[in-house]
Amino acid sequence: MRQILTPRASSQVFKLCISTRFYSSENVSSDLKTPLLQHLRERNLIASVTNESVEKLLETQKVALYCGADPSAQSLHVGNLIPLIILLHFRARGHTSISLVGGATGIVGDPSGRTTERAQMEADTRANNISKIRGQLETFLERGQQYASTHGYPEEGFGPRVSTNNADWWREMGMLHFLGTYGRHIRVGQMLARDSVKNRMESEQGIGFNEFTYQILQAYDFWHLHNNFGCRIQVGGNDQWGNITAGIDLISRLRSEVLKNEKAQAQKTSSLPKVSKDSDPAYGITVPLLTTPSGEKFGKSAGNAVWIDPDMTKPYELYQYFVKAPDSVVENYLKMFTFISLEKISVIMATHAENESLRYAQRILAKEVTDFVHGAGTGENSAIMSEILFGNAESYDADTILAAFSSQNLVQQIPKGELIDNPWRSVLASATGKSKSEISRLLKGKGVYNGLQRIAITEANIEESDFIEGKLLLVRVGKASYYIIEAIN
Repeated sequence: MRQILTPRASSQVFKLCISTRFYSSENVSSDLKTPLLQHLRERNLIASVTNESVEKLLETQKVALYCGADPSAQSLHVGNLIPLIILLHFRARGHTSISLVGGATGIVGDPSGRTTERAQMEADTRANNISKIRGQLETFLERGQQYASTHGYPEEGFGPRVSTNNADWWREMGMLHFLGTYGRHIRVGQMLARDSVKNRMESEQGIGFNEFTYQILQAYDFWHLHNNFGCRIQVGGNDQWGNITAGIDLISRLRSEVLKNEKAQAQKTSSLPKVSKDSDPAYGITVPLLTTPSGEKFGKSAGNAVWIDPDMTKPYELYQYFVKAPDSVVENYLKMFTFISLEKISVIMATHAENESLRYAQRILAKEVTDFVHGAGTGENSAIMSEILFGNAESYDADTILAAFSSQNLVQQIPKGELIDNPWRSVLASATGKSKSEISRLLKGKGVYNGLQRIAITEANIEESDFIEGKLLLVRVGKASYYIIEAIN
């Protein structure tokens, strides 16, 4: 039988979860000694690979691999992070990661995993998205290295990282040149057979020529990176299998022609990477698509995205998403979304099983992911905010509360003269942007709290005793809307 969670027990678990001593005994040497592909499988990060010989390749040499993201929104979401985490694991072993923003392919639109065509995007919006997505890719891979180092991964062991935009090479590519040079290496039968195309052709809406040719553009991207950066592996979601294999096929055909010409001329004229006889020129690795516990696809088109842009999803909201993870997925999320050693995760889950109601594993998961995405310290701040809002505010002084919430721009400053002896209804209407009648309805419905105290009188005024240390109000309106008001002189 589960034990009952008390505020005191909750606070004790919270302090343990955010303590730096928690990691003092962590040892990642076992993880680093495990062959990379095997380790990624143990973390449930791999859905499929195009050829198992990639494992032998990784044991014998350092390679470059890439992952791309189109600017279809102004932010990546949590579901986009899994392929990037693969890149980080490779970099931690000394390999080179290439992040690519689809400044060109974003104009066309990827049909993979979609039942309808994307809406056309304005050029200014796309340019803004390109800038933001590229910055997020770079920041995540840089911040991820710092995060992994807190778990014992030596920073000096990380491989290089490269940032690219495919518009840089497509901008100068003429249509006739592309068709004449590369079109004859692309087989229409294979294009038609791919699920992303076949499913759309069988649908009522069908598929436009733009989306039909998307796989060609992505295939050429892989070839360009292979030829210019020595890229051997592309990483993507499970729905990218067709696009990835299209690139592998194009690389194989173009390499054969280039090498044949070099042999005829008796001189090397290309920058193609050397490939041993027992390996393929290029490989693909796909990762599982992130789904909700109910099995729904996780992402912007599904309407349930958790963004990594802190202006779109606050770090505290990211923390809340993961702290609410059900027991059925928390161990898997710890393996996938963190660099905590697998040995340590086993210890965490054993402790969690002693009293699941304490949500021990979820608290660690939430802090880790928030630090991973937004930088060291944001996880602890978000954990403190969670403690304050859900019943342990008395454990913190006003300055600590203000520091935590101010770090995420969640504090409203209002002159104290506009608060004291003024109706809660008027103040909350101003602070929340709701109408006075809506606030009155919430007050009558007993849905407004200051701290843990319900504001029971509709016409009540704010009194001095309502403040924490005379300068802070913690207000909850409805089930989950919080407002932190600092009274200033």
